[in-house]
Parts: sequence; C-alpha cells; structure tokens
Amino acid sequence: MIVGPDEGERLPRGERFHRVLAELDELEVVDLRFGPGFVVDPHVHDDHADNFYVLEGEAEFTYGDEVVRGGRGTWVSVPPGTRHGFRNAGDGDLRVLNIHAPRVGFVAELREP
Repeated sequence: MIVGPDEGERLPRGERFHRVLAELDELEVVDLRFGPGFVVDPHVHDDHADNFYVLEGEAEFTYGDEVVRGGRGTWVSVPPGTRHGFRNAGDGDLRVLNIHAPRVGFVAELREP
C-alpha cells in the first residue's frame, strides 16, 4: 500500500478532516487533526496498542498516572490495558499520526456520522 501526500480517504470533521493512511488487519493509521481545546478523555483499550506521533502543534498526553507535554516529533506508544488520553495543548491546530495495532474498527467508527 502506498499513499501519497495528498492521497488517502478524507473524513470531514467540520472545518478540518482526518485522513486514513492504512486500514489493514494488522493496523490502522490515521492522520488526525484537531482544533484548539480538543480533548480525548483518559480511557483504556484492552485489545490493541494505541500509538501517537505529533506531526504539528503541541499535545498533552495522559499516560497512566503521568501527564506529559510534547510537540512535533513526540512519540507515545500505549500498550493494551494502559490508561491514556490527550488534548490539544496549544493555541493552533494539533496534527497527530494515530496507529492502532491490530485493527480494531477505529476507522469504521470515524466514518460514522
């Protein structure tokens, strides 16, 4: 599978969009885009690893009992069963590469209105 810079399925999110880069049995990869103030409350996945790579902006990650702030180039890998969440900690947009391994239907959920 090869996806060019302007390719991939675009999933509209108001004035922004998420871009699906891969949807294989082994993994799902999505370029996620969030505006200022966006929050994903802490939660747990028992069936997959949830991984994040900050492409643009600044995020604050909850990882277990830790809270860590990271900008462009920050990588966070969350094993199954670990409490995690994140928020856009900056004034601008946050862009995060999100990788779920294995595929668990996250992209299918994003497609739902």
